[in-house]
Amino acid sequence: MAPGPLPTQLRGRRVLLRPLVLSDFDAWREVRQRNREWLLKWEPKAPPGQPDDTESKPAFNARCGAREREWQLGTGYGFGIFVEGALAGEINLSGVQRGPFQNTYVGYWMDEARAGNGYVPESLVTVARFAFEDLRLHRLQVAIIPRNRASRRVAEKLDLREEGIAVRYLAINGRWEDHIRYALTAEEWAKRGKELVDEWIGPPPAPVLRLRQRG
Repeated sequence: MAPGPLPTQLRGRRVLLRPLVLSDFDAWREVRQRNREWLLKWEPKAPPGQPDDTESKPAFNARCGAREREWQLGTGYGFGIFVEGALAGEINLSGVQRGPFQNTYVGYWMDEARAGNGYVPESLVTVARFAFEDLRLHRLQVAIIPRNRASRRVAEKLDLREEGIAVRYLAINGRWEDHIRYALTAEEWAKRGKELVDEWIGPPPAPVLRLRQRG
């Protein structure tokens, strides 16, 4: 397990990352339903008979509960991406494995209306810092369908190392899809992490000095 208590909110330069909770349901429903055509072609199909968590508040609550249990077990860490206080997307560390692997997989999506503004690369650097410096993981992986140019641009902007194509890697929207695999290791983070943080998040704010008033 990772040492010490873990932060449950992560801050980038413009984004706030935090777990989704039941009170986020209305915002979740609005952004997910508005982006159905934009998002569903890149996602696995829901199992038959499973309630739609964009329509059913109890189903969304169950989803939030499952994410909370993953946090408690140390097997996954899910975050909503909030921009100017509004839900704009999600980024998740999933399938966390300890032992000799020390690995996690990263998945993300973004509201089409906010795409192209660098919010996802900023969020990915933010969770990478969490993965390597708080969770003490050794490896972070991202797998992307080759024709998903928007997602590939995220990996390219961050210059993530490409490891090749995994053939028929995941079942996405009802068909087995090849994926390009990208990775970042703790050794690479040690060399590049400060550069990535400075570029996408910025240095920590300088301390504010307050003069003591004489009374």
